[in-house]
Amino acid sequence: MKIDSHHHLWKYDPQTYPWMNDQMEILKKDYLPEDLKDNILATNIDGVISVQADQSLRETEDLLTYAEAHNFILGVVGWLPLADSSVEKIMESYADQSLLKGIRHVVQDEPNNKFILGKEFNQGVSLIKKFNWVYDILIFERQLGPTIQFVDQHPDQVFVLDHIAKPRIGEAMMEPWKSQMYELAKRENVSCKLSGIATEAKWKGWKEDDLTPYMEIALDAFGPNRMMFGSDWPVARLAIEYGPWVDLCRGFISSLSVDEQALIEGGVAEKIYGLI
Repeated sequence: MKIDSHHHLWKYDPQTYPWMNDQMEILKKDYLPEDLKDNILATNIDGVISVQADQSLRETEDLLTYAEAHNFILGVVGWLPLADSSVEKIMESYADQSLLKGIRHVVQDEPNNKFILGKEFNQGVSLIKKFNWVYDILIFERQLGPTIQFVDQHPDQVFVLDHIAKPRIGEAMMEPWKSQMYELAKRENVSCKLSGIATEAKWKGWKEDDLTPYMEIALDAFGPNRMMFGSDWPVARLAIEYGPWVDLCRGFISSLSVDEQALIEGGVAEKIYGLI
């Protein structure tokens, strides 16, 4: 099965999605399952995982509703208030939601780079494994150091690193991202998404050669057994459309064995998110 492990859906509202600035006009509209279905059919993708883009229970509920109504949506990575003292009760209210596969907090937007080490937040994260959910890590490369410490606090939790930790591709900066990626990858409970990479380059005028060194390092660090394809659609549209991104990634992994390609294109996502 070919799986897009990372995409978003939303009904656009400027108050709900204030992070969409004036340079992101292409995102300022509704993106719904019907829009996504056209893209996955055209690229021979069998199923997808919907990921939160707004830190609200309302959006988590919306994504679960979409998944229930569309069988190509195989699971949801939602948001829950992990730092809230009542989060365990909230988690329990979602325990019977079989389509909820993971939880994510938008750590990249936290002004304190050490937010991920906060006591209340980590207390919430420590409860996730009780419900057999994955935790998706969304950070910028500058937050990799604290993230390694964070992961070490939760050795039994399954983690997925989104967007190869958003390296500074537009500035052609490789370190300290490279060293820290290899260090993080030593933790066997962390997998990585081959997603959201073109948007870390200069949106207009980037070349595939700008991305390839970063993709190679991520793949070398985590290996095909812990790497999964994701589109990051529609956010990726700031730099590349759905089909061309699929083609670029398939070309990138084409030198791997058939079995290794199958892992990246779906096998790892199936296993990590419990889709099988």
